[in-house]
Amino acid sequence: MKVMRSLLLIRYDDDSALAGNSGADALILTFEGSAARPAGERSESLSATFRIARQRKGGPRLFALIPDLDADQASRDLEAIMPHQPDGIVLAGARTGADVQHLGARLAVLEAQNGLPDGACAILPLATQSAASLFGLGSYAGCSPRLIGLAWSAQELSAALGARSCRLAEGGFTPPCDLARSLTLLGARAAGVQPVDTDFPASDDEAVLRRECEAARRDGFTGKIARNAAQVRIINAVFGAQAP
Repeated sequence: MKVMRSLLLIRYDDDSALAGNSGADALILTFEGSAARPAGERSESLSATFRIARQRKGGPRLFALIPDLDADQASRDLEAIMPHQPDGIVLAGARTGADVQHLGARLAVLEAQNGLPDGACAILPLATQSAASLFGLGSYAGCSPRLIGLAWSAQELSAALGARSCRLAEGGFTPPCDLARSLTLLGARAAGVQPVDTDFPASDDEAVLRRECEAARRDGFTGKIARNAAQVRIINAVFGAQAP
């Protein structure tokens, strides 16, 4: 799979974002910010979203964010979307490479049940959403051929630590988040997969976003999570001139 410069988070029920031409290399469908729905209705809606998105030819790669692999809802979501052959699953809350192996085994069963090629669905872990997860960033090397990258989340880690903020007043990351950023980069490079930088707050400060993208590319990241189409354009411009 080629390097993904921009991975745009969109609500699974945001039809305008799904139909729009954001220019993102990948869309990550998430339930973040969506109204709560009954479990069955949620999975049916997710299935319909993927079915509609798959009708668009030549569009961005389609990923779904699974927030808790151990929850019953994760199983229902996976069963709903796998018939539509998603390009990948973003695994939130991943602790070690063993979580990727566990998800990979479940995906293999669902691929077989739906007549899909074995290993077609990739896995991208959000690997820094707890303090314990930082100690597992060296465990992803060789964990699964489905692993395509490692991403990190400054806001989720900050919340897990009980911190007041993930960023300093001048815009840089606080020491714990800066450590997580570095460990994600090192863990991804050790595993031979793409390092993906955290999302940037949905603000209008494009100059700050560009500096953050340039710093990420300088250090070795090859892509970044986006929260809107304006961010995608800046991210693609900074990370654009690189080999797949």
